[in-house]
Amino acid sequence: MNVTKNAPRTALNKFKRTKIIATVGPATNSYESILAMVKAGVNGFRLNFSHGDYAERKQQISWIRKASKEYSKPVAIIQDLQGPKIRLGDFEGAVAVKRGQELRLTYKLDTMSDGHLPVQYDLSKKVQRGDDILLYDGKIRGVITSVREADKSVSVRIENSGVLIGRKGINLPDTNFGGEIITKKDREDIIFGSESDVDYVALSFVQTADDIKELRRLLTNLSSDAKIITKVETKLALENLESIVQVSDGVMVARGDLAYETMPESVPTWQREIIRLCLKHDKISIVATQMLASMLEQPEPTRAEVSDVATAVIVGADAVMLSDETAMGRYPIEAIKIMKRIIMYTQSNAKVTAMFTDGHTETVTEAIADTIISLSDWVKAVAIVAETKTGATARAIAGGRPKIPLIVVTPDTRVAQQLALLHGTKTYVRPDDKMAATKLTDWLRDESIFKKGDTIVAASGRHPGTPGGTDTIKVRKLE
Repeated sequence: MNVTKNAPRTALNKFKRTKIIATVGPATNSYESILAMVKAGVNGFRLNFSHGDYAERKQQISWIRKASKEYSKPVAIIQDLQGPKIRLGDFEGAVAVKRGQELRLTYKLDTMSDGHLPVQYDLSKKVQRGDDILLYDGKIRGVITSVREADKSVSVRIENSGVLIGRKGINLPDTNFGGEIITKKDREDIIFGSESDVDYVALSFVQTADDIKELRRLLTNLSSDAKIITKVETKLALENLESIVQVSDGVMVARGDLAYETMPESVPTWQREIIRLCLKHDKISIVATQMLASMLEQPEPTRAEVSDVATAVIVGADAVMLSDETAMGRYPIEAIKIMKRIIMYTQSNAKVTAMFTDGHTETVTEAIADTIISLSDWVKAVAIVAETKTGATARAIAGGRPKIPLIVVTPDTRVAQQLALLHGTKTYVRPDDKMAATKLTDWLRDESIFKKGDTIVAASGRHPGTPGGTDTIKVRKLE
């Protein structure tokens, strides 16, 4: 797919630099809705594999690709795995619990009784006495007081009064799952994704770098070229944060479960640290959960939500994500448009803070990227242009958060779709076989990406299409 054909043209100084991801759900489950979201500013779509079936997912993927082609815009598809989401079992009504009460949770309990509830996971295999446990998505807190492996049950001392409802989530912030976070369902979903044109696989409830390495192994065995987004939402992930970032392709700050697993007041600080590490290691960073939550029911966001989105832009996040707002909200398109407005205003009126640490430049690719950014400032270029086969050069340049747009040209449609989430970029597909005889600068001008008199800094290799071969930097004034 040549995404430049009939593409809508946006002035280089007027396109949004922080990207938008939207979740597809009942409120947007149609081609018309997906096309409207692409037109409103969506760069990537999240498909939540905790819900729905494969037939529905195939249809949504087809719609996304069709909308991408119709609007001539590369769009990323993210397969979000459910992971070991532990839930209470099915039971009718609300069950009242009181502070100090002992509650017993049993795997696949057949018959409920007072203080004895079913759970969908055998907690006795993983938890230990003294571990904290959060029920009903953090509304009820407790402590594990005993573990009975023989009857697959645990006892919990409740620490605050409230009610419990069937199938609500359970969080275990102190529990180490020992590398068993990829469930049987996840493995089946990964196989489906490898056959269904997804660009990213998002891994839930990661605890160590080994979890990402195991997913990488599975994808390699399936000959999948999907990249990995790690969802940081556990206490143990924070303890292993930099090693996790290093082996990931992108990192999502999953603030919902992260707030349950840690202290809610710590989440903004961890969000900044995750973005900082992603900038340091040239990884894509995504801020997610309740960014415009009030727009589930209201046509306008709260002032706090506007500030939340703006802060993510200022500290340099690659992308911000809408979840329930577009999956089941009453105003999905409005939410996207408002998020874009916030991004555009913030990037025009506030300086993005690139939170590097000393010694950011660690590889030859990063050294070249830093040189390109400095040179573009010195010659007052209107844009940086990067030819790339794998996207590595583009990610390194974007990691430096240049003040001017980064135009990425690649022969690979998959790479173009994956780079749709990268900060400050506009990506175009230029097929090797058809365009080899045309100079890149001529092609860029002919495609109306630039105009006569524009100065650009271009990065390429002497052997176009060779991965990792970027070794040439040129300053061009287009004639």
